[in-house]
Amino acid sequence: MDEREPTRVVVVDDDQLVRMALRLLLDGEPDLTVVAEAADGESALAVVDQQRPDVVLMDVRMPGRDGISATRELLARPSPPKVLMLTTFDSDDLVLGALEAGALGFVFKDTPPARIVDAVRTVAEGNPVLSPAATARVIAAATGPRSSASRRGSREAARTRLSTLTERELDTARAIADGLSNPEIAERLHISVATVKAHTGSLFAKLAVENRVQIALVVRDAED
Repeated sequence: MDEREPTRVVVVDDDQLVRMALRLLLDGEPDLTVVAEAADGESALAVVDQQRPDVVLMDVRMPGRDGISATRELLARPSPPKVLMLTTFDSDDLVLGALEAGALGFVFKDTPPARIVDAVRTVAEGNPVLSPAATARVIAAATGPRSSASRRGSREAARTRLSTLTERELDTARAIADGLSNPEIAERLHISVATVKAHTGSLFAKLAVENRVQIALVVRDAED
């Protein structure tokens, strides 16, 4: 019997209805529990100090202190929680700002509920996660306009890196570039989630990357 304590989550959003919906969603999962809520970034800092959650589900734009500023301060403290950013705003600056602040994940509020739950679990394990739209924006912002010669050089280098992968590892890399979560990759490739995690670990080592976004960038460069 699994006797692990549920993952403790703090929900931060200036909209009370959003907080209520997220609490109902997460508290409906046996391995997750919402221990507190906050309506702005400043309150979030105090609540996290009191509750010591595992994960903070943080809205980006709020009155007063915004989520990116609050995240930056939270993650500068000893033993910080993992942070998953949540927003309705589709902006390159917001995505990159959240990741630069140290957030492990970024999903939009219109993300299907099951995917939000999966994102919380993924971030709780210390693994980064982005929605497909956020992944696309990070890739676009990170690469930017390039000359034909630059694109050719990047393409050849990326293809050389991908040539070291097995067929299944390459399939996994492409699925990650599509923004799929581990369960979704498992379903697409007809393999177990444990096997997806094993392939992802191999990708980190073989491609010399630190997160899933960097995997996506290699795939994007190879196909550019």
